[in-house]
Amino acid sequence: MFFIKKLITSFILPPGILIVFFIIFAIMERKRKFLFYFSSFCGIFIYLISTEPFADLLLTPLEESFLPPKKIDAQAIVVLGGGIYKSGYLNEDSLNRVITAYILHEKYKIPIIISGGAYEGNIKESKLMTQYLRKLNVREEKIIEEYNSRDTHENAIFVEKICKELGIHRILLITSAYHMKRAFIFFSKTELEVSPYPTDFKRNFHYNLYSFLPKINNFFISTKAIREYIALLVLSFQKLKILIL
Repeated sequence: MFFIKKLITSFILPPGILIVFFIIFAIMERKRKFLFYFSSFCGIFIYLISTEPFADLLLTPLEESFLPPKKIDAQAIVVLGGGIYKSGYLNEDSLNRVITAYILHEKYKIPIIISGGAYEGNIKESKLMTQYLRKLNVREEKIIEEYNSRDTHENAIFVEKICKELGIHRILLITSAYHMKRAFIFFSKTELEVSPYPTDFKRNFHYNLYSFLPKINNFFISTKAIREYIALLVLSFQKLKILIL
């Protein structure tokens, strides 16, 4: 009975209701081949990216690219912003990155460079992340803000500039595991010696019957993974274009 309740709930709330809509539409338009196949594809696609096993499948190549290093040899910790809410709170990605930076700072006592500007609204990611670190009693002089960057490419550019001014050559780069592959590509183009330290791993790999029900959080996680693949594909095309020219 409990599973039936969960099943019904899953297909009443988004994204389940969208799956139901596309499947019903496909059945209604089964004589019109294009609409039938298109609607069926949309329904199946939304279902897949909304389930935990498929989300993990998308995440695996991204999150397995790097693992936290066993030995730390860095002059500073660099934390990339992962998004904030307009209400003035860090989202899950940014919060996990800040907590990881705090733990490593407490252990190694090296400064933290926070990189993240305001690409939506007026709240700068670095300002808010700094506030969280200050609440954790990290001294103000140990926190360096970079609040001009709007994306990962600019993160690398502005962080490198700050590091040159401070005489820092070796950094520990902290970002979500799914984002590390792209972040490392940009930071490896700088003159900095970069040690990736991925955090915020989102894969689970512990499944049960409920894992195959569509859920909105799996939909969002899959969307993040797909966004990374698109960004990496664009970078690959840019690199290929440069090689050809």
